[in-house]
Amino acid sequence: MPANVLFLDGPPAPYDLEERILAEAGARLIHRTASSPESERDRLLAETDAVLCDSYPVTAEIMERAPRLRIISVYGIGYDSVDVGAASARGIWVTNVPGFCANEVADHTLALLLAASRRLLALDRSVRAGEWQPEAVAAGASRLSTQCLGLIGFGNIGRGVARRAIGFGLRVLVYSPHTTPELARSLGVERVELADLLAASDYISLHLPATPETRGLVDPALLARCKPTAWLINTARGSIVDESALLDALRTGRLAGAALDVRRTEPAPANDPFRDLPNVILTPHAAYYSERSIGELRARAARNVALALTGNHPDSPVNSPAAHG
Repeated sequence: MPANVLFLDGPPAPYDLEERILAEAGARLIHRTASSPESERDRLLAETDAVLCDSYPVTAEIMERAPRLRIISVYGIGYDSVDVGAASARGIWVTNVPGFCANEVADHTLALLLAASRRLLALDRSVRAGEWQPEAVAAGASRLSTQCLGLIGFGNIGRGVARRAIGFGLRVLVYSPHTTPELARSLGVERVELADLLAASDYISLHLPATPETRGLVDPALLARCKPTAWLINTARGSIVDESALLDALRTGRLAGAALDVRRTEPAPANDPFRDLPNVILTPHAAYYSERSIGELRARAARNVALALTGNHPDSPVNSPAAHG
């Protein structure tokens, strides 16, 4: 009898790629629709051997309802929606797909920086309004090679942003406790303390995971240390930013602007106050996306499941479940 893989949420259909990979491992993909009642979800969980999910909260209670569960495979890099401790205690693998969109997010980050630097959205709006006043609309724009980018976090994506930024002549500062000054120098950047990065940077880009330690990191105290001419760029996780503090800083001129791809609440509410600010660039958590990155995401998430269900070590586990040593 085939193993059951329950799809809780993730990329939209079609699922041919996942189904083909799972079928090779003797498993079948089962979908739970968003409108189905909890009783239907619980019935499916009782017969589930693996879960594929994105942001669906996989709690200890969910795991209790799935006694056959062997792996929770997350579509993405972040796995804060999964109770990893509860999974480990129950001998359940938790896996993610690190690096699947590193190039795309680095590209998107630099695109946001360039849009902010070159006043692209304001210039576009002015031309559509029938104006032709480049110097008036782009007033204050600076040459990139005279400016500084500060990266808070320096993993794969942060390093990709650094490589791209260096190509544009930006000075790049890095705050990362896991990066040595020697490694930083070898990559063409400078490792500094957070206070020094904030004081010097014209653009501050976040590249941190969502953890209890990073929640609300960008708070009033941090924003008060930034240049009033600086822009904040967030393509990491919405939970890192205290949005009330950021909104106040943008409204009062304490910060020049913000470019946000991720938000605390997604989708953002209809009355989102950031939409009304001319010094804000908003994209809908799209930095990860390209056709190639999505194909890689689907294949690697399904492969993690296939490996676990056939008694093998998944490619990218984030835990060491008790039953597997």
